[in-house]
Parts: sequence; structure tokens; C-alpha cells
Amino acid sequence: MLYSLLQVIFCAFFKIFFRAEITGRENIPPEGAVIIAANHMSNWDPPFLACFLSRSVSYMAKEELFENPIFGAAIRNCHAFPIKRGAADRGAIKTAVAVLKENHCLGLFPEGTRSRTGEIKKAEAGVGLIAAMTGAAVIPAAIVGTGKIFSKGELFPKLKLIYGKPIAFKGNRKDKQALADFSQKIMDEIAVMKKSAEE
Repeated sequence: MLYSLLQVIFCAFFKIFFRAEITGRENIPPEGAVIIAANHMSNWDPPFLACFLSRSVSYMAKEELFENPIFGAAIRNCHAFPIKRGAADRGAIKTAVAVLKENHCLGLFPEGTRSRTGEIKKAEAGVGLIAAMTGAAVIPAAIVGTGKIFSKGELFPKLKLIYGKPIAFKGNRKDKQALADFSQKIMDEIAVMKKSAEE
């Protein structure tokens, strides 16, 4: 209920104030396990990435966000679950795998943290590991403009969001280099789409 309400609010917010342009939604499978992996510049990215989709999206969120009982309960109701930063959190990975095993949609930011400059950062191996463990296809998604929201000189920038073609991991999930290469392949695809949207 809360998720659906916020989805309507955020869709209107991004469309009215930021003239949001969304392309590639046809690349999102209507059912089955899928990972949507995007670049990360702002706290606006999770709702922007998810609100225009007919499927609900689950996210990992830093555990500090759950310390406030009210806010923590709200984001849990919006399918978020905690992750410890700075270390491999097996519990969070286990939850992410469970989400996909139930044929849901998982949103991930492979860079691991926000890019303050807007430049695409090197991917961490987590997205490759989760894709390998579940067999879920990965949809690379490029977000443009969220880092400028309410910034000096450009309060309401035009936002763009591109969902790319699905990418599947076909290597050995025990091969750490293969996982890292796959994760970076996703970020490279995101970088290409982002550059194209900015031109």
C-alpha cells in the first residue's frame, strides 16, 4: 500500500518538476527474477529508478537508515533491507538471493556508493556474484541528472533514465575474476548509455 502510494507521488514529482524522460522500459521482463543495476549519484536514485516500473523493486540500504524506527519501518514496507557497509555482508547477500529466488526484482548500485562527481566509478563484484548465484538477468540502467537536483544554479534539472538490454552471467561463479569482469561489463554498458543520454 505504502509502496504504491509513494510510486504515484514520485512519478508525478519527477515528471512535473524534472521533465523525466524514460526509455527502455520494454527491456524489463514482466515476471521472473531480474536485477536492475544503475549508476549512483544521489539519494533520489532509488525512487527514480523504480517508480516508473510496473514491478516493485527491492533495495539494499545502509543499515544506519533503519536505526530510526519510523523511517526504518517505512523503507522496510517499500521492500528495502539493510546492508553493512565496508565489509562483505553475507546476510544482505542471502536476502538479495532470496528476493530473486522468489522471482522478484532487485535494484543494485554496483559502484557501492554515490559518485559525488557524476563520473562512473569502478564496479564492485557483488552484482556479478548475486547474478551468478541466482541466474537472474541484469538490466543495466543509466541515470542522468539526479546529482544536480536542488543544486546551486540548477534546482530542477532535466532527468533521464535508460533501461538497457538484459545481460546474463555465463561463467563460473567460483571464478572471482569472472565475477569482477562481469560486474565491470555492466558498469561499462551503463557508462556508454549515460554518455549517449548526455549528448
